Parts: sequence; C-alpha cells; structure tokens
Amino acid sequence: MQKSGLYLWGPYGDYAGKSSDYVKWREKSIGRTGKNIMIFLLAVVMTVVSVNPMAKYRSQIKTASGQASQAAIGEGVAKEQLFLVPDNRQEPLSGIPVGDLKKEPGETLIVLDPGHGGEDEGCSRNGVQEKEINLHIVCQIQKELLEMGYRVRLTRNGDQELTLEERAKAANETGADLYISIHQNASEEADAEGIEVWYSSQNQREESQRLSRIIQKYAVRSTGAVSRELVENEELYVIRECTMPSCLIETGFLTNKAERKKLESPEYQEQLAKGIAEGIDAYLHPKTMYLTFDDGPSEENTARVLDILKARNIKATFFLVGENVEKHPEMARRILQEGHTIGIHCYSHDYKALYASVDSYLADFEKAQEAIKAATGTEAKIFRFPGGSINAHNKKVCQQIAQEMTDRGYIYYDWNASLEDAVSSPKAETLIQNAVTSTLDRKKVIMLAHDVITETSQCLETLLDQFPEYQMEPLSDQTPPIQF
Repeated sequence: MQKSGLYLWGPYGDYAGKSSDYVKWREKSIGRTGKNIMIFLLAVVMTVVSVNPMAKYRSQIKTASGQASQAAIGEGVAKEQLFLVPDNRQEPLSGIPVGDLKKEPGETLIVLDPGHGGEDEGCSRNGVQEKEINLHIVCQIQKELLEMGYRVRLTRNGDQELTLEERAKAANETGADLYISIHQNASEEADAEGIEVWYSSQNQREESQRLSRIIQKYAVRSTGAVSRELVENEELYVIRECTMPSCLIETGFLTNKAERKKLESPEYQEQLAKGIAEGIDAYLHPKTMYLTFDDGPSEENTARVLDILKARNIKATFFLVGENVEKHPEMARRILQEGHTIGIHCYSHDYKALYASVDSYLADFEKAQEAIKAATGTEAKIFRFPGGSINAHNKKVCQQIAQEMTDRGYIYYDWNASLEDAVSSPKAETLIQNAVTSTLDRKKVIMLAHDVITETSQCLETLLDQFPEYQMEPLSDQTPPIQF
C-alpha cells in the first residue's frame, strides 16, 4: 500500500511520494516558480478546519493571510505557519493563526485528515480520484461527530496539497485528542476489497490499536464491507509522528470495480461515516465489561488465562471452587497477587447436595470460604451461585438462601452474557460467537466464562479482540450487581 501522500523519503520534508520517484521530484522541486510558491501558500493557509464559526476571529483573518502572502513573495519561501479555518466548506475563510485557537479544558478535539489533495490525487482509477472520495467521507464523518457534540477540525476543506509534516503538526499543535486519516486502497488484484486500518506502535501503541480495532469493527458493521487485517506499521509518517492516538483508514479499493462504485455513492459514504463516527464515540466513551471465570482454578488452563490477562493488563474476577483451590493453592495465590478479584463459587459442584436445603448450602459455602482463606489469606465478600441464583436445582430454596447470604453481608453476581462454554465438546468459534451475540451492545456486561475449559483458555485472546469498545474491570463489593 505504498503510495503518494503516506511516506517520507530522504531529507526533503515536503516529498511524500514513492522512493523510485525521488530524483524526478528533487529536480522538479529545485526549479519551482512563483506559481509553486502560491500553491505552497494555499496549502499552508488552509491547513486545519475549526468546528466553530469563529466569528470573533474574523478581524484577524485578513491580516494573517496578508502577512503570509507578503512573506512568500518577499522571501521566495513562506515561513512555516499553521492556520485554522471554519468548518463550513461553502464559506471558506482565509484562516486564523493556530496559536490563537486553544482547546478549552474539558473539550474533546478530533482532527480528521482527508488524505492527498492538490496535485496529489492518490490512487485514482477510471476518473475517480481518491483525494475527492477522502474529502467527501471526511465531511460526512465531521457532520456525524458535530451532531454528537465533538469539536472537529479538518486538515483540508478543499483541494489543498499538504505535506505530511503539516498534517501531523496541525494535530499536535492544536492539542487534538484523536487523529484520523482517511484514504482509499489499491491493489494489483482486481478483486481485493474491504476496510483496512493502520496504526503505529511508536505512537501510544495500545490506545492507537484499540482505536483502530473499534473503528474497523463499527465501519464494517455499518457497511457490510469485508473486514481486512489490522496493520501495525512504522513507515506511515502521519500516524507515527502524531502524539495522540491515531489511525489511518483505508475505506475500500478503488481498483475493485464494484467497491469503487460503492465508494462513489453518497449513501455508502454516509454509511462509512456513520460507522467511523460511532467507532470514535465508542472509543471515547467505552462501555464496561466484567470478565468472570467460574469453577477454577486448574493448573494448565487457569495459568494460560492469567498469562493472557497479564499481557493485556486486564483484571478479571474468579469465582473459585474450594476443592480446586485445595488442589492448586499456588494458582489461587497467583490470581490474587496479579490483581484479580476472588469470589466464592462453592466447595463441591454437586447441585443435589448443595441445594438440598438452606443449611446444606451454607455449610458448603463456609467450607469453600475456609479453603480460599487458607490458600490466599483473603476473605471474599462476593459470590456466585453454581448455576446462577435461579436454576432448575434450587427453585425451592433460592429465595431463602439469597436472603440469608444478604443478611450476612455477602453480595451475589449473576451474568448477562456468556460464552456458554460449560457444555460437552465446546468449539472455540461457537464460544466466541455466543459471547459476541449475548452482549447485545449493553453498556454494562458481566461475562460468564469457565477457566477450567481448555477451549475457553485457547480462544481467549481472539475473544478479547472482539470487544475493543469495552473497558475490562474486575468486580468488587462496590459494583452494582446483576441478578436474575
């Protein structure tokens, strides 16, 4: 996907083309005329678009523009200066120096960058110019975000040609919270299709990756497009040099006839914009998921689960079985040491004996609590009923048990989403699908899983990738419970 407008090569900062074209560019750039200077001035003046009408700055606009023009004419090369212009493309104004516009405390500012522009058309095909498609989509995204209440600025609001440094600097110097660059893809394979998102590990890797994953998920869901790979890349200048979470979105392939036709369509552009805007909003306002594991610990599977959670810096909740704690006390201790919440499930997972009466349940619970305290030194205050608070085995005693446990100061947690992994011969693909479909886009999800199930531990990484819009948290006795 190496194409003009994405890469920087050599010492000349305003070159953004392919390395093979470097000599031709250098010869051309050395011989620039007054016309080239004016093109440069236009690129500088129109760098970033402000969300507000900025009426109070109108008296400064003419002066700022005139000073830049004089500098370009008098010195041959304009001193580098960034400008902001209003977001209304129908009434473009000359610009306001970037230093005169500061992000207010508490505001969320998003910079949208329509890739390419001016003489740089991008990967144009059959009369369809990438630079125009990019701008149309960006303006639709801007509209969606404005309706959500965000401040939005564009790096260009017309057919201006900007250097990569100008694009990144515009985002950095305005104090943007997010930078999103919109592009179109191209391939020698005519049937290549789909949405692809790029991010840099050198720029807030975890957050940029999460932003990329969310946007791709929502854009694909909104359009029905093919979901292509998420790409970590260090050669794309703008996403590498921006200081805030950033990503570059290839919204489709202009080399694919069918997809090109879609990308030309205003209706499809609106679908894309809606998905991308919703993804941005989901990133900025994450929902909450409490990942919970029942029936452990086990030696191999729980260890694998803990390794994955540690690598991703995720804290979860483990409802432990007393007899398994006695078998693997070191694993119970590791759960606690790594910052996870421990809850009580039961001592023995024998439904008939457990729910024979209120007293039988209490006896089992106390035995489980003793085993967990002996292994970890902690007294758990939260618990989960085996089978849930209401199930086929405890119908006669569930209300009495729940009341007695509440009177003793314990809090029980059911769930509202599940892998449904406590079955014979579970399949990883099915478990992931169960989890995804059962969340129903809720803002608060308590997800049920079982760390003793091999398939669950094996598919956990893929499972977590399905929920980038969720912030993972452990339960505590302060968490409002979900109860059947």
